[in-house]
This record gives sequence, structure tokens and C-alpha cells, in this order.
Amino acid sequence: MMMFISRFFKSFAAVFVLFCTFLLLCTSAASSFAQTETEAAATIPVDFAGLVEQLATGSLSERGDTVKQIALLKDPRSTIIIAALEQGNLYSDSESKKVVIKDEHGNFVDAIAQSAITSDISNFKKIPVNNSLRNQLRSLSAQLNLSSPDETVRLGAVKRLLNDGLDAESAAILEEQAKTESVKTIKSAMAIALALFELKNPDEKIRIAAVDSLRGSLEPEARSALTETSTADESEAVRNTAISALKSIENTISYYRLGETIFFGLSLGSVLLLSAIGLAITFGVMGVINMAHGELMMIGAYCTWVIQQIFPNHISYSLLMAVPTAFIVAGAVGVAIERGVIRFLYGRPLETLLATFGLSLVLQQAARSLFSPLNRAVSLPEWMSGSLTINPVLSITYNRLYILIFAILIFFMLLMILKKTSLGLKVRAVSQNRTMARAVGVRASWVDALTFGLGSGIAGVAGVALSQLTNVGPNLGQAYIIDSFMVVVFGGVGNLWGTLVGAMGLGIINKFLEPYAGAVLAKVLVLVLLILFIQKKPKGMFPQKGRAAAD
Repeated sequence: MMMFISRFFKSFAAVFVLFCTFLLLCTSAASSFAQTETEAAATIPVDFAGLVEQLATGSLSERGDTVKQIALLKDPRSTIIIAALEQGNLYSDSESKKVVIKDEHGNFVDAIAQSAITSDISNFKKIPVNNSLRNQLRSLSAQLNLSSPDETVRLGAVKRLLNDGLDAESAAILEEQAKTESVKTIKSAMAIALALFELKNPDEKIRIAAVDSLRGSLEPEARSALTETSTADESEAVRNTAISALKSIENTISYYRLGETIFFGLSLGSVLLLSAIGLAITFGVMGVINMAHGELMMIGAYCTWVIQQIFPNHISYSLLMAVPTAFIVAGAVGVAIERGVIRFLYGRPLETLLATFGLSLVLQQAARSLFSPLNRAVSLPEWMSGSLTINPVLSITYNRLYILIFAILIFFMLLMILKKTSLGLKVRAVSQNRTMARAVGVRASWVDALTFGLGSGIAGVAGVALSQLTNVGPNLGQAYIIDSFMVVVFGGVGNLWGTLVGAMGLGIINKFLEPYAGAVLAKVLVLVLLILFIQKKPKGMFPQKGRAAAD
């Protein structure tokens, strides 16, 4: 018995020793594992440089987590690196772990130091991204730009979120940013983006409120979302609200479309005014039917092209040099035509028509011989490029806007010359009573030459404007000569105010007819309407009064 108890205690002691040894080994392993984990955690980069270097390693999902951590640091370089990764311009070297950015000129810049790389770049390889990561990068880039001090950058970020759509995280950030946004345009865009996000809310009242907030929006994304909601939403109340909002938006768009048509009509009218205002002097005041008027505009257009060839590095200032040059050259040609041909044909309109038609053919052939029959493209200055965006459905091109302003300025300058200068007084005296003007000492022959030169110079200035709308060629003026006569006859022969009203009126009528009849048929209809109008009022809208009317 005693021997059995002794053996039992010895066995128990052995098992106890083994158990304690096992516990000691487990504790040591756990401690070692915890230490390893701590050391591993200590090696995870938490600074900007470490995170950027980590972009070159790991899987795409790990790269997405790294990008999020970079964005959370809100380092000024974060936006640049995220944008470069999205556009495929971020490269890395696996050996040196250096990350660089390829700029728009093909040069490499250190992503961390933002300094140029002068060493060998043959080992650098592009850091890959897939569509899912690219969408994440696009969203993160927009979120970072929301806090930019630059208004344009913030607005661009909101527009980007509008195009890509919001997720819950982006919506929360945008909502928080909207509370502190002070710029009305950006705040409105933020409200639209949030409303589009709320259209997916399961609560019917929230969706109705979102539709109501989109009621006045002209953004294409808002209209597209409302169209989808009006047909696909499960709630009838939401669908009806969306239909009502769409009708309201369409009514607003129709008003802006009307304004756009009127602007295009005024733009066409400004071109007609520039081409007709010189003819209003030579035909209306002097009674000369000048069929070479279009070729004088051609001369002005070629002057613009020649100046741009002489000064190719000063395109922005070419028009400022071309306007006086075209006026002088075309005016000098006009004086030569009057002194050489027209002064022998006063009082004989048919012979004047035939003679100037022959001169127009001569000038066209001269242009073909000097500049070749090919059209010449005139460069558009940078300040006339692009368009002024008023809202998403209405934009105005700068070149047509400037030409409209230019045409009005030329009109009032000519009006001041004829009303307030000695030359203008003599022109009016000769046009009303040539014999009496000569009797009081007016040299009628020189007044005729200067008047014709003035009209020709303005035709040259019109050619400068036309060179910004179409190519320059020998036949440029032929497209506008008939329209110019139409404007002068419609407004009233010899009346500058009639020319202004006639040009703008015909331009607007033409643009209103084009959507229904087409460009060619619209011109035909305008001509028919003009013929019917002249049947009722042969002297135009604003006929001359006094002695000139009697003549």
C-alpha cells in the first residue's frame, strides 16, 4: 500500500513538472509573439514619407488603404501624389524605394522632396492601378480639393463629385464642408450634389425634399436624375413631384434658349452691320452702287493675315495692329477707285454698277496672284478664345461677343464723324445739294473721294472682324455683298440708324427661322420677306427727309 502511494506521488510530481514546463514554454512563446507583433507594428509607416514609399509595395487593396492614410494626413503634397497615381504618372524604384512623379513635360520629380530627379531613371516603373482604385483616387482627390483656398479648385472638386456620384463618406464630407462654404456658386453646387445623393434615400419624405431642392437646377446630372426618378421611383408622390420639377426646369431652359437665339441673331447682325455700314455711306450718301465693296472687306482680312505672318509671336496684339492697317490700306484703295473710275460715272448708276463689278473681278484675281487661290487661316488671339459660361445651358463665345461690341463702337464712331466733324458736315452738304455746296466753297470732288475712302476703310475694318469668324480667301467678300445691300435697303438708304436696326433685325429674324427652315432656306425666306416689305415701304424703315429724300 505504501509502495502504491509512493509511486502515485512520484507520477503526480512528474506530471506537475511537465505541466509547469509547458506553461512556461507557452508564456515565453506568447511573450515572443507579442514582442514580434509590437516590433512589426513599430515598422508600419505613419509619416508622409513612409506612406508614399509604401505605395510601391503590396496589393491593390493595400495600396488603396495607404492612399486613404495619405489623404488623412492632409499634407499639401497629398493632392499632387493622388492625382499623379490616378493619371498613371507615379513611378517607383523597387531597390531604392524612391517614388517619383512624371510631369506634363516628361520630367521626373521626387514625390516627397518635390525636387527634380537628375539620376538614372531606367529602373523606375509605373505604379499600377485598376478601375476600382482609380475611382477611389478620383473621389479622394475631389475630397481633398474641397478644402482648397482656391474657389476654382473647390468648384471643380464639387463638379467632379457631381459627375462621379457620391457615396456615404463623400456625402458626409461634402455636407460638413457646405456648412462653412461662403461662395454662393459652390454652395449651390454642393446642395445639388447632396440632393442627388438623397434621391437614393429609402425615406419618401427625404426623396421628395431632394426633388424640390433640384427644381431650379439646370445641371445635366440633375435633369437626368429627375427624369429617372419620374419613371422609376416606387412612390407615386415622388414621381409626380419629379415630373413637376422637370416641367419647371424645361420652362426655364426655354427662356435661356430664347436668349441664346437672340444673341446669335445679334452676333449675325453685328457682322451684317460691319459689312453694310461702309456701303451705307457710298451707296446711301453718294448714290454709288459699289459692287467691289466685298473685295474691300477681303483686303482688310488679308491685312490681318499678313500682320500675323510678320509678327508670329504677337498674335494677341495682331488685331490691334490690323484694324488701323486695314482701314488705311482699304481706304487708300477706295480713294484710288473713286479718283480713277467712279468720279467719271456720277449720276449713272448702271454704269457704276458694271464698272465696280469689273473692279471686283480684278481685285479677286490680284488676291489669287499675290496670296494664291487657297484660303488662309487667321489665328484667333487667346483673349478671344473660349466662351463665357453663364449657366449650364447658356454660353456665349468670346469672339462673337467682342465682334458685337466692336461693331457697335464702329457704328457710333462713324456717327460722331458724320455729325460732329467738318468732314461730316461737308459730306451731308454735298449729299443734300451738291451745287449749293460748291457755291459756298466746298470742294465736292475731294469730299466725294474722302467719303468713298471712309466707307472703303470701314469695309476693311469689317474684313478684320470677318477674319476671326471664317477663313480668308479671294471670295470672302462675295458672301456678304448681297446681305449688305439688303441691310441698307431695308433700313433706309443713307440712314445709319436704319442700317443698325436693319442689320440687327435681319440677323435675329434669320436665326429664328434657321431651326425650322435650315440655313439656306432661311436666307431665301428673309429675302422674300424683304421684297414684300419693300413693296409696302420702298424707302425702307427710316427714309431720308428733306432735300436728299426729294432727290
